Amino acid sequence: MEVTSKIYIAGHNGMVGSAIVRKLKQDGFKNLLLKSSAELDLRNQQAVNSFFEKEKPEYVFLAAAKVGGILANNTYRADFLYENLMIESNIIHAAYKNEITKLLFLGSSCIYPKLAPQPLKETDLLTGLLETTNEPYAIAKIAGIKLCETYHDQYGCNFISAMPTNLFGQGDNYDLQSSHVIPAMIRKFHEAKEHDKPFVEIWGTGTPLREFMYVDDLAGACVFLMKQYNEKLFINIGSGDEVSIRELALLVKKVTGYPGEIKFDTTKPDGTPRKLMDSSRLHAMGWGSSTSLENGLQKAYQFFLQEQKN
Repeated sequence: MEVTSKIYIAGHNGMVGSAIVRKLKQDGFKNLLLKSSAELDLRNQQAVNSFFEKEKPEYVFLAAAKVGGILANNTYRADFLYENLMIESNIIHAAYKNEITKLLFLGSSCIYPKLAPQPLKETDLLTGLLETTNEPYAIAKIAGIKLCETYHDQYGCNFISAMPTNLFGQGDNYDLQSSHVIPAMIRKFHEAKEHDKPFVEIWGTGTPLREFMYVDDLAGACVFLMKQYNEKLFINIGSGDEVSIRELALLVKKVTGYPGEIKFDTTKPDGTPRKLMDSSRLHAMGWGSSTSLENGLQKAYQFFLQEQKN
């Protein structure tokens, strides 16, 4: 991938896509194709085909997806399955038809079975039942992986897939109805501080273990893989560090400066008990994350405060 290469970033307005754009620009790439959802509906096959036929991108980062936390995934199950299937199918097939050089599809760590051995290895895919609350989203992402693998096998396409761990950072979604755990916590603790609330309520027991990565670290991994990785088997992208939801809540409380208590609503679901990615294949290639969880949370909180002012 050269700095003059024509690169399409699908989902460039999202948290992941915008981080990839920042990384590419930082590295000197200037020939970037960027289309908002208003300009190009990725669920529309004809619109996607016409875009690829006209623009002829050489490289594609497929970061577009309908995303959300436990509540959103469990509430809008049909939307999460249908929209993600359409987006990935349309882009991957158009990339094949227009003979692009390489495509990177981004999935999610929720593709793994709920009770898979820890840490999660790429070979654990499809070895057990999925977590019920986000099963439709996971199935859509698994389909995207299999599309890349089968287009690789049948047509010889250099389509690769990467599975990031839980992400957070600039451009995150702070809507409590659809956000992931870190942005939801940041907003809850901030608003509790602003309104002098005596406690913040967190869903579940606080015992589940999670791994998190600052989104700009992920972007660096994506550009690295686009240059260095050409295998059919998808690859995990993780930090290798895990933290309990209780420990995470204490960190967010510290970063936001909230002085009150934390209470756990044990009537609410925990989700997967533990989710740590085995990223040894990626780390063996020489790539590793550089932003600590606390430093990432501090950055994320500053971006949240900026958004509140706008």
